Amino acid sequence: MAKMVVIYRTPKDPQAFDAHYFDVHVPLAKRLPGLRKYEVSRRPILTPAGDPEPYLVGTLYFDDLEAIRRAFATPEGQACATDRRVLAPEDGDVQMYLFDTAEV
Repeated sequence: MAKMVVIYRTPKDPQAFDAHYFDVHVPLAKRLPGLRKYEVSRRPILTPAGDPEPYLVGTLYFDDLEAIRRAFATPEGQACATDRRVLAPEDGDVQMYLFDTAEV
C-alpha cells in the first residue's frame, strides 16, 4: 500500500476553502484511477513540536508508488494537480508526502 499525504496550512478564507475542497476537489480526486481510499482529517490536528496546527490533512491510498505516478499522469490527475493551486496557491501553503507502507 502507498499513501499520498497532503497537509494544508490554514487558508485565508476557511469557508471558501472548505466549500471548494469538498464540493470540487474531493469529487475530482475520487475519480483518480487506482485510488483505493480517501480520508480527511480536520482540526484539531496536533504536532508534538507545537507548530501551528495544520488546517486539513488528506490521505489518499493506492496500491504502490507507481500507481500514484500513473494516476497523476492521467487527465484526472492533471485536473487534481491544477485544482490544488486553487486551494493552496503558494507552494508553502501545502506539503505533500508520497510513500510506500509496510506492516511491521
